[in-house]
Amino acid sequence: MTRLRLLLGDQLNPRHAWFDTVSSDVLYVLMEVRQETDYVLHHAQKILAIFAAMRRFAQQLREAGHRVAYLCIDDADNQVSLTANLDRLIAQHGATAFEYQAPDEWRLDRQLADYAAQLSLPARCVDSAHFLTTRHDVADFFAARKRWTMEPFYRHMRQRHGVLLEPDGAPLGGRWNFDAENRKPWRGEPPEPPDLRPRHDHRALWARIQAAGVKSFGEPSAAAFRWPIDRAEALAQLDAFVQHALPHFGTYQDALSHHATRLFHSLLSFALNVKMLDPSEVIARVTAAGRAGWAPLAAVEGFVRQILGWREYVRGVYWARMPGYPASNAFDHHRPLPEWFWTGGTQMACLRSAIGQSLAHAHAHHIQRLMVIGNFALLAGLDPQALHRWYLGIYIDAFEWVELPNTVGMSQFADGGLLATKPYAGSANYLHKMGDHCTGCTYRHAQRSGPRACPFNALYWDFLDRHRERLGANPRLAMPYRLLARMAPATRHALQQQAEAILARLDSL
Repeated sequence: MTRLRLLLGDQLNPRHAWFDTVSSDVLYVLMEVRQETDYVLHHAQKILAIFAAMRRFAQQLREAGHRVAYLCIDDADNQVSLTANLDRLIAQHGATAFEYQAPDEWRLDRQLADYAAQLSLPARCVDSAHFLTTRHDVADFFAARKRWTMEPFYRHMRQRHGVLLEPDGAPLGGRWNFDAENRKPWRGEPPEPPDLRPRHDHRALWARIQAAGVKSFGEPSAAAFRWPIDRAEALAQLDAFVQHALPHFGTYQDALSHHATRLFHSLLSFALNVKMLDPSEVIARVTAAGRAGWAPLAAVEGFVRQILGWREYVRGVYWARMPGYPASNAFDHHRPLPEWFWTGGTQMACLRSAIGQSLAHAHAHHIQRLMVIGNFALLAGLDPQALHRWYLGIYIDAFEWVELPNTVGMSQFADGGLLATKPYAGSANYLHKMGDHCTGCTYRHAQRSGPRACPFNALYWDFLDRHRERLGANPRLAMPYRLLARMAPATRHALQQQAEAILARLDSL
């Protein structure tokens, strides 16, 4: 008897119950397949990181005594799809049962469920034992509510899991949310913590990936690869974050700077999303640091909110809205992405920095993604589906369950306001306040019109003007709409003309 168990590239959790017992009757299968490298164009580091982590995981399973079948991207008998490979392996090993962990992405969940249903042998799907909620907890929580805002769900999760609470159940420090204290710009002090991640030489693996014909974009950095490839490295990265960055994380979590690519962010999302780390242990480690007085409550709460609140929330939104969610386009935006999304070659310093950093490191923090790149895409009316595919491909932590709601819902407001109570749109004033890119930029942040005016300004006011019917009654946009109403007709006309000129030459900005 052989029980064949499939492991996907984002199911690298060595503490899963599957591995508690070693059995010669169980064969674990991991495979590098073109189906997964090719469904969108991926960043080179994303492909490298997942393949390297899968190979390390397979090695550790073998060292623990488990049977493993591993298909490399360039193996002669490796088929294009998961299911074609499964057919061959089931026949080759005479499998008598097939099992798999529940995928996090709808397309894989549907593919494997359909495959399992047509098999002539017993098939079973088990939980990945990673998340703090089921797929449908969020939908159940909001079933009787008009709006799906994250805050009440986050408070519910704090109470459900007993996180950052007083003995009587009240929020620690008397408040549920310290976001107002976490919005300061960074002016160089305190210094960015050292990058203590190990360096891996993946040049041989990268050569094999290229030889196999896999397409990618971005800098592979194969000779000095910095992303964790196993649980031990991920735990070391968690410890380094808590020791060196967490004390200042909250204060500067929204800051923008061309002098620092990491600032005080953890860069743990890749390790979390491929399940090297468990969200419960990350939350426990961070809250313990808070109790010990190592980090202020505002920093601890801000980080916990991202993991216990937002991460679980967007996953629930994803499963509630699939499969139709990717087609959301409330503003009917259809402009293609400018060419510099693939090169970073724009004169706008903040966008050049954010996109250039993304191409170089397969990572940018949430404000760069939301208020620089996403903000521009929204104001310029870029196609949210094209932007979704770009985000899904370029970021090392981007898997559809987490990336899609963040892009289509929060960033582009393409779902019509399911996630966000208002579009995350802003003029150059916000970017100037939170960052240091405006100094030395080709464009002038304080100018609304003219050849040197920052494109964010005219695009912002034109966006509000174009969508006044949909957004004008939104109470969170009352102030900018009052300002717009007070503008002289000639000023509004000049802003409209400026915006039209910008939109006509997006590739050359």
